[in-house]
Amino acid sequence: MSPVSDAPPATDRSGASLDEVLAAALGRLTHAGLRRTLESAERRRPGTVTIAGRELVDFASNDYLGLAADARLRDAARDALEDAALGAAAARLIAGNHPLHGALERDLAAFKRTEAALLFSSGYAANIGTIPALVGRRDAVYGDALNHASLIDGCRLSGADFRSFPHGDTDALAALLDADRGQHRRRLIVVDGVFSMDGDIAPLDELVPLARAANAWLYVDDAHATGVLGAHGRGSAEHCGVEGEIDVVMGTLGKALGTVGAFVCGSRSLVDYLTNRARAFVFTTGTPPALAAAASAAVQIAQTEDWRRTRLRSNARRMRNGLRALGVTLSGPDDGHIVPIVVGDAARAVHLGATLRTRGFLVGAVRPPTVPLGGSRLRLSLSAAHTDAQIDAVLGALSETLSA
Repeated sequence: MSPVSDAPPATDRSGASLDEVLAAALGRLTHAGLRRTLESAERRRPGTVTIAGRELVDFASNDYLGLAADARLRDAARDALEDAALGAAAARLIAGNHPLHGALERDLAAFKRTEAALLFSSGYAANIGTIPALVGRRDAVYGDALNHASLIDGCRLSGADFRSFPHGDTDALAALLDADRGQHRRRLIVVDGVFSMDGDIAPLDELVPLARAANAWLYVDDAHATGVLGAHGRGSAEHCGVEGEIDVVMGTLGKALGTVGAFVCGSRSLVDYLTNRARAFVFTTGTPPALAAAASAAVQIAQTEDWRRTRLRSNARRMRNGLRALGVTLSGPDDGHIVPIVVGDAARAVHLGATLRTRGFLVGAVRPPTVPLGGSRLRLSLSAAHTDAQIDAVLGALSETLSA
């Protein structure tokens, strides 16, 4: 999704101090309803979060399978701390590589049905590390117009010629690929598996043959699909029936898998190359080994407890059916776990979110630069931990707040 710059404009008067320039820029953000502040989530339980001493039903987090507060993940981390230090203490290529890192990478590769996987500290780091490692100045990269900011930044950092195609428009992408034929050394198509703000799914079954015909590689950010999509939760490739046909898949551990960090998976050659050339991996301290142990536990739970995906999809259908009954127009599939309510104006989105909070519900009020100008929205994230009563209650609150 194209970011909106928060940088101070070039017209700021010469000679102003840093604080003067930044104070003016913050004032403009405040006036536009775009200024953000940090709040502490003090206590998290399945489906709820405590903020400022008050427990709220949590429709703002990406805890899709309800694992973020699962005691088994906590126990796995605690047990690992008995033998492993808290911190990795070094980059993994120096002295920070713990056996638990390798075990998690093997678990992730088996889960995703690829030859290998490589851990990164975050999804952002994975994208800005991997894309520039694969393409550069003599290459071209093609990105969906609604790609996540980390994908856009990775494409820009690569120095490759960047081509943006309209959201989900494979015909437009095909035209771009055809027009560029023979002009670049390498070509990379980059898309989200599930788009984080709209909740719709990339047409990977169309993109795979298109990439092959154009001699291009396909890169899929599966952050919001890993653990969720597909009969076994393996993600957007399983959902679209193209497992084994995606060149590069990135996934995160901090959403459905309830921990922190990210990974890139694919062939052994890909992972070995990234181990040597992805700067966001090479020059970063390894993640805490205990968190790798917790993530391995989450991967096993995600594979064995299918009821979590079944419950998540049921919850999503209940929410979406209720919103349609209120006259809300929705994007994404009928059982999509990301549910956007586009309201347009940033100030109205903030007001609606604040009103819902007074009623006991935490709902994300998303504004630029996360979404384009005029695209501010409420973003409801469903979890397997939500109850029917919680969903019906937020629907009742939405019925009143949206019509006010």
